[in-house]
Amino acid sequence: MTAANQFRNVFGQPPTGVWAAPGRVNLIGEHTDYNDGYVLPFALPLRTEVAAAPHDEPVWTVWSAHSGEMVEFGPAELEPGGVDGWAGYVAGAAWALREARYPLTGARLAIDSAVPVGAGLSSSAALTCAALTALADLAGASIPETDAPGLAQRAEADYVGMPCGIMDQTVAIRGQAGHALFLDCRTEQVSQVPLDLAAAGLAILVIDTRAPHRLVSGEYAARRATCEQAAVTLGVPALRDLTPADLPAASATLTDPVQRRRVRHVVTENQRVLDTVTALRAGQLREIGPLLSASHASLRDDFEVTVPELDLAAAAAEAAGAHGARMTGGGFGGCVLALVEADAADRVGAAVTDAFAGNGFTTPVTFTATPAAGATRLPAQP
Repeated sequence: MTAANQFRNVFGQPPTGVWAAPGRVNLIGEHTDYNDGYVLPFALPLRTEVAAAPHDEPVWTVWSAHSGEMVEFGPAELEPGGVDGWAGYVAGAAWALREARYPLTGARLAIDSAVPVGAGLSSSAALTCAALTALADLAGASIPETDAPGLAQRAEADYVGMPCGIMDQTVAIRGQAGHALFLDCRTEQVSQVPLDLAAAGLAILVIDTRAPHRLVSGEYAARRATCEQAAVTLGVPALRDLTPADLPAASATLTDPVQRRRVRHVVTENQRVLDTVTALRAGQLREIGPLLSASHASLRDDFEVTVPELDLAAAAAEAAGAHGARMTGGGFGGCVLALVEADAADRVGAAVTDAFAGNGFTTPVTFTATPAAGATRLPAQP
């Protein structure tokens, strides 16, 4: 059932419109964003839809098809932490608009989503960006495309209290079909990089390992702190300011072996992103496979954010013929992506499923992903 149908069933009237924002998969560039580095995500065809209509009063009534729950809040709750759970992302979008002095009106909203929750495909940014776009349009607010990701990030980071970089919101807003989005997380400059997989006879196979996220909050915070401490010791604003040529001197300066490993990952991962962009712009899509595999090895050995399910999925995909494979997202669970020949996607997916069964893991979910467009208002529905 679409969000529009959900809206009609819940509120007894048609919505004014339906707005949607996508989940994302990060092709390469992991744990580089909060180090002022480079990332290369693309938007997924899987989207979160928000059907909405204005309310006569400054009240927001939100229905979720996923939870079957209705939440209502007013201006008093538009303070950080005022609304928790999934509805906090909608309240955060309203709060961010108000804080930025954009017009804001009360609204009724119904939410439906095809973005898996907890899979590392950024379901939270999809919800926030879809809600932000809907609320802005209902109030007649015209937000520059360059500013919208920052508003969505504020909603998540400052209102919900979910520390995050700018990557997920940027690609959810500014993604383009057939392209990956190259983002410099320091300057927030973006450029679109062609990623026409079908023309090359290739596919990106996404493997949702369905592994529960483990130790996430404390481990993420620890890695961020370690990177920031290492940058201070090395006398640079952020690890982004180091190149692979600087690593021998950096390793000699750092006395903590954990810091050395974390720094090595961030520095080499930034270079892998740059090398991937160069290859894609040259039309050398298959050549990025080894870069994907090297990224996974670095995340496993130097940044230590993989779990057995992620490692097995990547290894099994490569053994079945993938050109390269890597975990995507923050780690400790979630998804692996594999670059495969288009006609081999089913075979590679089946090999991973068999490997999981042989190791007693939960059956993974696999699908192929093509770069899709960012947040948009959908055409009117009958």
